Order: sequence, then structure tokens, then C-alpha cells
Amino acid sequence: MPDSETLSNLMSENRRFEPPAELAADANVKAEAYDRAAADRLAFWAEAAERLDWGQKWDEVLDWSDPPFAKWFVGGTLNAAVNCVDRHVAAGDGDKVALHWVGEPEGDTRDLTYADLKDEVCRAANALTELGVRKGDRVAIYMPMIPETVVAMLACARLGAPHTVVFGGFSADALATRIADCQAKVVVTADGGYRRGNPSALKPAVDEACEKAAENGQTVEKVLVVRRTGQDLGESGWDDDRDVWWHDVVASASSEHEAEQHDSEHPLYVMYTSGTTGKPKGILHTTGGYLTGTAYTHWSVFDLKPGTDVYWCTADVGWVTGHSYLVYGPLANGATQVMYEGTPDSPHKGRWWEIVEKYGVTIFYTAPTAIRTFMKWGDEHPGKFDLSSIRVLGSVGEPINPEAYIWYRETIGAGKVPVVDTWWQTETGQIMISPLPGVTAGKPGSAMKALPGVSADVVTEAGESVPNGSGGYLVLTEPWPAMLRTLWGDDERFKETYWAKYAEQGFYFAGDGAKKDDDGDLWMLGRVDDVMNVSGHRLSTTEIESALVSHPKVAEAAVVGATDDMTGQAVVAFVILRESAVEEADEEGEGEELVQELRQHVAKEIGAIAKPRQIMIVPELPKTRSGKIMRRLLRDVAEHREVGDVTTLADSTVMDLIKQKEGTGASDD
Repeated sequence: MPDSETLSNLMSENRRFEPPAELAADANVKAEAYDRAAADRLAFWAEAAERLDWGQKWDEVLDWSDPPFAKWFVGGTLNAAVNCVDRHVAAGDGDKVALHWVGEPEGDTRDLTYADLKDEVCRAANALTELGVRKGDRVAIYMPMIPETVVAMLACARLGAPHTVVFGGFSADALATRIADCQAKVVVTADGGYRRGNPSALKPAVDEACEKAAENGQTVEKVLVVRRTGQDLGESGWDDDRDVWWHDVVASASSEHEAEQHDSEHPLYVMYTSGTTGKPKGILHTTGGYLTGTAYTHWSVFDLKPGTDVYWCTADVGWVTGHSYLVYGPLANGATQVMYEGTPDSPHKGRWWEIVEKYGVTIFYTAPTAIRTFMKWGDEHPGKFDLSSIRVLGSVGEPINPEAYIWYRETIGAGKVPVVDTWWQTETGQIMISPLPGVTAGKPGSAMKALPGVSADVVTEAGESVPNGSGGYLVLTEPWPAMLRTLWGDDERFKETYWAKYAEQGFYFAGDGAKKDDDGDLWMLGRVDDVMNVSGHRLSTTEIESALVSHPKVAEAAVVGATDDMTGQAVVAFVILRESAVEEADEEGEGEELVQELRQHVAKEIGAIAKPRQIMIVPELPKTRSGKIMRRLLRDVAEHREVGDVTTLADSTVMDLIKQKEGTGASDD
């Protein structure tokens, strides 16, 4: 839980920005929506669902007869791909640009209209069918940020084949685990992608993952490969019986495909997120409720005007933000949007702002980590470009600190553009808590209040609502359309993880701490479990500890998240070496080399995002008499605080030895 100092600091924030008058006058959603939703929540969501095209209308808005297993829009049928592409073409908007795609190498761009996208999705659906994909089969997608990634997702949705998109920065081991868990029979990938101007291979990781998945009983039948970088895959990098080129089978496929209407509760995708046990959790989202929730919140939170707005969400499609607010929500709403392949600093630190100017971006949605990075780089970079087209700014992934909020509003938004600081999760599927730019005032650092139709509260350990000015645990008190339905293949873990803590009250426990300020507005305070939030990405301490211990020189490891100005939280690891490794390091003076070796090992096992900022090699870890590691004491060390109460430790002198190591093992990059 947050300490009293954190709560006090937040309570001292009193800046407040009212909605711009022009935006408020023409806003998609007015203040009355809160009252309307409160009076009849299910009627409110039924009205939101009417914004989609349904094959057959539902018989019942919500079946909550077997909590926590929800069914939304029961009896209704629809197709997510039809809602995202076909219906816009049928409505006469086929010539409207769906995606302004910008590759990282300068000059590598493509504009895809809705008609183009429809043709590509139909071709890909036909090609996947030829490769043996049937309704209900799972398809893994491991791709760079290219249009084919969106096409592959929508083609799967069209067929009713649930996709699991794995972030291209994850390792072969991480990919293999996900392929095996959801039993994916086909993988869609690319030869590589570009990062900071250089090609980065993806296909070798897929080959390795397929081998590892086979060892766990799951055989990948086909790998569909997009040629992006043209890298030489070598003789061993291609399996003629399994691998097929995208341009061979998709380009030659028919652009006509009759889409089936799927049940509202038909699985749309599985997305894996870190769990406290170290085993990733497969979050299952289904079709009707998810599409309703993402489309409505995208339209309302960003005040989207599909005819005039150019929207840009900078998230990678490998994360849920890319699913909900780059693919499904915006395309269901007929938005014109930017999709960018590269990093913010390649080929220069003004790259993003150059893109905003070129395409006239009006709505911009990014993460606090990126905002803090831009602050560090200086105002001169955005200052070189015309950002006057921007009318709404969004923040996602972690709580935004007030200083970053103000910089974002003043420097990118010219001191007048509203900032919507959004709170939601992989599990919620849709934005849950956020200002509405034409209705709600903004407070720097606060997510403000639950959206219309969403019920959230801050409660005590016993589940009692806390008064204004107090902190506690964030809970969701009523079901919502885009909520996860279960964990793939593990209903019991689903109940235990999200519903057991407040089973008596029937609350969903978000795993985050929060507070209500004196006005009752909500401030998010981060994770309260052993999951860290690094640059908006959830990482399990257990998973990183397991990766460290898998190294032959490591005997034991403990990982904590430490506050970091740039990434929100950073990974700090405390490692006990095997005796032979200690002797070797002492003899050869290779302590620092070993630290770097261990950091790279974590990157290989999980991905670069999990690489510890700092690794301290210590003689012992602080444990209670029962053997439990006291991570709060390690967090004190990692954050350079005075170490707290050590009376429950089996050996209190351990902390003295660890403190002597403070400042060692730091990263050099």
C-alpha cells in the first residue's frame, strides 16, 4: 500500500484545468451520460452496443447468473472484422484512409484505405483457411509494427480463430510458453523488423520457439512469414514443409470472403500478462462485449470525430493498448489513424513530432515513460514542428506524475489541450477510469472518475469504501462489457486471482492501490502485489527471479521494483552466487562482467524490457524464520531509504551486509 508521504504529496496537488469551451460545446459525450448510466447501466451499454453492426440482436444484455463468469449480449451474433472494415466500405467510406503507416526507414510509408484493408483481410482469411485454420483454432502472431500485423489479427477475427499476439521484443522462450499454453497451430511472423535503422531478426526466434513448444506437446503446423527486412534466413532458417511466405499465399488469394457471424461470447483473443506465480496468465476476451467496450470508450474518451480526426496511439500491438486502441476500437469507429514502426529517436529525437505535423494528428495517445523521455531530451525537439493540429492528449500504462502531465499539456498541447489520463488493464479490455475531455476537469496526475457505465471504488482490506482523502485498494463493483471472461484453461486461477479477495462483496480486485482526494477524484498508486509496472508493461518478479536462477552461476535471487524517474518502476535484483562462481569472480575480478552477463541472460530468457537496471551480488537474502524473503527491506535498499523494521528476520545482520553492497552492480546503459 502507498505510504503516508505519498498520499500527502498527492493531496497537495490542486491544479485544475477545465475543458476548453469549444470542445465542451461539441463533445460526443455530455455530463448527463453519468446520470443516464447510473439510472440504468444495462440500458446504457445496450445503447453503446447499438453502435455496432449485429447479425442477430441479443436476447439479454447481461447474464450474471454465475459470477464471476459474465456473458454479455446473450444470443447476439456479430463479426469483429466486419465491424472494423466491411461495414465502413458498405457505408461508402471505402476511400477513407484507415492507416497512415510510417516505417522506421525514412520514406517507407503506406496509406491503406478501408477498401484496401478489407481486401487484404479477406485475402489473409482465405490464405489462413488454406493453411488449415478453422473456427476455434488458435493463431500466434509475433510481428513488427507493420500493416500485415493488423491484417492478420482481423483475418483471425473474421474466421473466429482466436489470436494471441506476442510482443516482438519477447524471447523465443516466452513465445514458446504462449504457443504451448493456448495450443496455437499456426504462427504468423516476419523475417524481421527495423529498430533504430537496423534490421532485427524475428524468424529465428520463431524457429526456436516452435522447437520448444513441440517439446511441450504442441506442434506448430504452419508458419506464415512476411518479408519485411529481406534478411538472409539461411538454409536452416526455412522449413519447406512448415514455412510459407505471406506474399506467396496471401497476395494470390481471393479478395472475396463471406464472413460468418459469431456468437457474442465467441473467443476473440488471448493475451498473456505477468502473474505473481511467474507463469503468464492467458487473459481471454470475447467478441461482443469487448468490441462494444473498446469502440464506445475510444469514441467517448478521445471525443473522436471520424470524419476529421487523425488519431495516433503509439502503443505496440503486442500489448493490450495496441489491441483495444490501435486495432479494434479505432477501426470499429471508422477512424483514420497513424501506425508507426520505429522508435521515437530514430533517425532523430523529433521523429514523432515530425509525424504529427506531416499527418495533422489531432488525437495523440502515449505512455508516461515516453513523455518523461521527451522531457529529458528538451523542448527544442517538439519545438521544431507544428503541433497545432492536436486537440486531445492521452496517457496510458501507468500513473502519470504531475510534472510530466504539465510538460505534456504545455509543450505538446500548447497549454490548452486537455489530457485524458486513462486507467485500465489487460484484464479490463477497455478504459475504465478517465476524464472525458469535454466534460471533466483535469488534475495533473489523477485519472479522475470512472466512466459512465463503469463502477469503481477504493476500499479497505475488509472491503469497506474509504472516505475522501484516504487510500486503499481499487476495486470494480459491477461487471462491464469488455471484462476478461476467464484465464485460458484455468477458471480456478481466474477466480483466485481477481475475485477471491473480495468474494463476499463480489468485487473485482484490480491489484492496484488508489486514493480518493478531498473531491472524491481517483489517484492511481501502482501495483500492490509482486507485479512491477516498467514503462507501462507488467512484469512478474517471480518470472525474473526464475530467469536469474536458471543461470548456472546463480544460487538464489530476489527481485523488486524500485521507483524510477524514467520508467515508473525499474527492476532491481539481489543475487546469491553458487560457491564456485563466487571463487571464480574473486580470483579473476569479474564481478562487473558477471553482472552484465546476468542482465543479458534475463533479456534472453524474457526480453529486453525485463533486463534489471541493477543487480547486486549479495552473500545472503533477508528471510524470516519461516524462510520468506522480506522484499520490502530489499525495496528500501533499492530506493536508498532507511531500512525498516528487521525484527522478524532470522538474522538481522544480513541487512548490514546487503547495505554494504548498495551502489554496486549498476547498469552501464
